[in-house]
Amino acid sequence: MSTKGVATGHAISPDSGEHWANEGAWKVADGIHRIPLPLPMDALKAINVYVVEGDDGLTLIDGGWSIPVARELLDKSLRSIDSGFGDIKRFLVTHVHRDHFTMATVLGHEYGAEVALGVDEKPALELLHRASLGEIKGSPFLEVLRTAGAADIADLWEAGHDGELPDAADWAFPDLWLEGDRSFEIGHRVIDAVHTPGHTPGHYVYADRAEGVLFAGDHVLPTITPSIGFTVPAVEQPLGQFMASLARVRQLPDLRILPAHGPVAPSSYERVDELLAHHEERLELCLASLRARGTVTSLVVAKDLGWTRHERAYDELDVFSQGMAAMETKAHLDLLVARGQATSADRADGVEYTAVN
Repeated sequence: MSTKGVATGHAISPDSGEHWANEGAWKVADGIHRIPLPLPMDALKAINVYVVEGDDGLTLIDGGWSIPVARELLDKSLRSIDSGFGDIKRFLVTHVHRDHFTMATVLGHEYGAEVALGVDEKPALELLHRASLGEIKGSPFLEVLRTAGAADIADLWEAGHDGELPDAADWAFPDLWLEGDRSFEIGHRVIDAVHTPGHTPGHYVYADRAEGVLFAGDHVLPTITPSIGFTVPAVEQPLGQFMASLARVRQLPDLRILPAHGPVAPSSYERVDELLAHHEERLELCLASLRARGTVTSLVVAKDLGWTRHERAYDELDVFSQGMAAMETKAHLDLLVARGQATSADRADGVEYTAVN
């Protein structure tokens, strides 16, 4: 959901001087290029894949979505800097979402490049493998929606599901599971892998302190906030984890942000502070809704909030965004419960929340 600043759809990236999603291999620093790859969705036009040169070949931060148009553009962009798929030695994937992971795992297995992913993404991959075998029927998010009091939205999501099973090749297990924090030596560089759960349980950012850059994945985005609560299997306190992870990034040096979506941005400190303030404001709005409404589900509170940078009413959102809004609101309400500002109780029509006076 958008916060202050230039809208993503109009943002110019300083490394290119053009719209951030325009194709190319844009030089971010010596030996580092940003390659935007297309996404087949309206909300986000592209994902930034970063190419880091090393003595033994290339390390890519994320891989993109495994669709033909993205693969062709990645090939073209690498060739523009005199490289190719065979030069890729390693993928450092920030998290398991398909626009970050699937091209990495497909190319990694085709060309023998190592794929690294946070170990806390393993339950999600196992769930996708079960779904690819037909062991799971329908979207695993349906139950999450129902606990948010959004059973009608869950029914619409289910009705819109085309029944296509995930392709197991797109979700092959990585070669290296990342546990805790660690470092990678890439040529003269030392890149620190920092575990930042919240957007997903196994999300990692990668910090090149000497170069002064943070490969931020979806954790610190310059013009929008990442979705929170849109994770299966569901985890406890995704917003609490996200905000704690933002505080971890704030303990690093102030770094230039190399985000997965949006333009390169100058200060991780500035953006982290904005994101923390944004969620504290949302928490206050959720608490005010509870105090006004009494005992209600997440869906009821979501309808009291404004959405996107334009503060659109919930009913103005499309069905997919309505579901996302209900799940994100539930993450905020669960954090209010953890802080002792609200209570929760399981009910047949979803979890209900009550403000603590």
